[in-house]
Amino acid sequence: MITLIGKDLAKEGQEFVFLGPADECENCRFKSSCVGNLELNRKYVVVNVKENEQKCPIHSGGLVIPVEIDRAQIDVLTASKNIFEGSTFTFNAPDCDEVCEFHDLCFPEGLQEDDKCLVLNNNGKHNGECKKGFKLNKLTLGFVI
Repeated sequence: MITLIGKDLAKEGQEFVFLGPADECENCRFKSSCVGNLELNRKYVVVNVKENEQKCPIHSGGLVIPVEIDRAQIDVLTASKNIFEGSTFTFNAPDCDEVCEFHDLCFPEGLQEDDKCLVLNNNGKHNGECKKGFKLNKLTLGFVI
């Protein structure tokens, strides 16, 4: 997928979460190619940087550049069992209201309830202790689209 990103951010491997278009995007002639294909609250990674700068009033430096992006891999902690590399996994957030050092891995940005994911890596048991007593595994996920 192609989108436009601030020139200073246009680097292979750069990850970002799309939080929605700015108000200034509403009447921009590049809106459909810039934010039109992006999903709200999804995490993306830049896989290829193109050439062809365009002016943009909202980005630092006033320039955007086309980039090819994919959905980013996401690390997550889960109490789900019987998960192996290559299997599919439906993400369901844990029933947890604790705020702890692992919160961002249990509720990772870019992952939404009932997302169908592909387990790219099962990194085994998590070493940290869950305040709720869950036995957690750390997974690296890709998406089933």
